[in-house]
Amino acid sequence: MRRVRLGESARVRSIRLEALHDPAADIAFLESREDAERRPGAFWDERTAGVAISETAAQFVAELGRDWVGTVTVLAPDPGGVDYFGRAILAHRALVVSVYVRPSQRARGLLDALMDAAGDWARSGGKTELALDVHEANARAQRAYTRLGFVATGRTSDGPNGVELEMVRAL
Repeated sequence: MRRVRLGESARVRSIRLEALHDPAADIAFLESREDAERRPGAFWDERTAGVAISETAAQFVAELGRDWVGTVTVLAPDPGGVDYFGRAILAHRALVVSVYVRPSQRARGLLDALMDAAGDWARSGGKTELALDVHEANARAQRAYTRLGFVATGRTSDGPNGVELEMVRAL
């Protein structure tokens, strides 16, 4: 596991497009593969810089040899604003987004390691909780997150793909 580095925008784009090709992508992500494919190179450069060196966002990847086989992004935006669903940003909470593990590599502990990396990064920034949203119909992801210690809060949000359940895990 390691954090994405500057200059890896082509690889960031590639793993994102792979994730958006997953059969559950239509309920797991807030953008379509087609939208992501249309984004210019400058978008991917900026996105990569944001998750490589920012103090408010980090993207971690699981590598198998030189191949990226999983990824997670964690956001720690400044409190006082609102998140992608219009909820108030809480000072103690980091948000986990864009979780993906290649199907051939699932059930091998990569998700655990990716979440541990996200949690370590969030904790180092003073956060005491990880939160994420999972589509109400994405039972596989809900089971995986529950196994990792995430608990449903009972709060829901209406996302572009339907109802999202909020889950949290203490750090």
